[in-house]
Amino acid sequence: MSSDPRRRMLPVVAMALFIDSMGIGIIIPVAPQLVMQLSGASIADAAPIAGWLTLAYASMQFIFSPVLGNLSDRYGRKLILLASLAALSVDYVLMGFAPTLAWLFLGRIIAGIAGATFSTANAVVADIIPPDQRAKYFGLNGAAWGMGFIVGPVVGGLLGGYGPRVPFFAAAVFTAINFLIAVVVLKETLPEAQRRAFSARRANVLGAIKSMRAIPGAALLLFVLFMYQIGHDTLPSTWTWMTMAKFGWGEREMGISLAVLGLGTAVVQGGLVGVFTRKLGEHRSALIGLTAGSIGFLGYALSTEPWMLFASVPIACLIGLTMPSIRAILSRQVPANAQGELQGAISGIVSFTALVTPFTMTHLFSLSMGQMHFPGAPFVAAAVSLAVGAVLFPRSRFSGANAPR
Repeated sequence: MSSDPRRRMLPVVAMALFIDSMGIGIIIPVAPQLVMQLSGASIADAAPIAGWLTLAYASMQFIFSPVLGNLSDRYGRKLILLASLAALSVDYVLMGFAPTLAWLFLGRIIAGIAGATFSTANAVVADIIPPDQRAKYFGLNGAAWGMGFIVGPVVGGLLGGYGPRVPFFAAAVFTAINFLIAVVVLKETLPEAQRRAFSARRANVLGAIKSMRAIPGAALLLFVLFMYQIGHDTLPSTWTWMTMAKFGWGEREMGISLAVLGLGTAVVQGGLVGVFTRKLGEHRSALIGLTAGSIGFLGYALSTEPWMLFASVPIACLIGLTMPSIRAILSRQVPANAQGELQGAISGIVSFTALVTPFTMTHLFSLSMGQMHFPGAPFVAAAVSLAVGAVLFPRSRFSGANAPR
């Protein structure tokens, strides 16, 4: 397996994820300013609008991730990845020109439909890598994504000085470059012989979850994944709002802080996932990630000075052990021609939490800015969610049976 020439595709896929996340990261520092500019709202009133924008994106992800996952099982990974990148590049331009909130909402809807890069990239890993090594390579994909967030927010914070729309056009350029690299270099990893017919019945979250229920222990693990993702999604949903309210940060400071978080994610997923899963196994690694994430997020919530916030980062970033380990556990249970469906199902579940989390947490932030003035409230809720996942996770071990084809 080590001589499999398809392994040469892994760096290409990682680069695609890096450029894709950099494009997303570029717009994070300026998104609050653009929302406030288009809406004319205050920081407290604009935060729920941002939550609605994320809800629109997540709704489309929830609906279309299983569709694209099943399509990649039918037509191959490369075609789906290229279609996603092309649509995203055009979409960033659309959002950059947005004259109204309605236009911005349309852009987020298109982005949600097209956003299949991460699940498709993980399907490529499952195509190529044997089960006992997948957690490491899922982690490397996560590290590439995290590295994009090191560069993206810094660039976005700098470009934001020229206006909140400039980073959107930069994101379009980076995504277009990503598309061209994939066209030239990326080869198909799913052979024709291993493909299967597209099934509309399975190309939705409920159908995919029903299929996954045939795996012993999967139902509880999927619920743990749900609780994990609620905690995880709190950070991108409310970090910029919380730090503006706590410390009066602008685009530059937020860009730097997001870069630090990205660096922590890259270190954990790019290096520590392989070490932890090799030494402790996937189950213990996931449990450590859930527990450390809960402690670290509580540290974010209670911080009163920037140094306290940054002191919590190394602990909180260990949350990055969780998802690669859970993906690896689940990927062991399905055949090669269902890996796209599995990754699409996971992405659908992740998107379902994104339907709940940004909307809930931005509204919780808005409420907490009232008489109690506690901008860290969403991170307390996130810490509780992760703690629930940590308590339930030890019960979710599989018997090892495979799901039917």
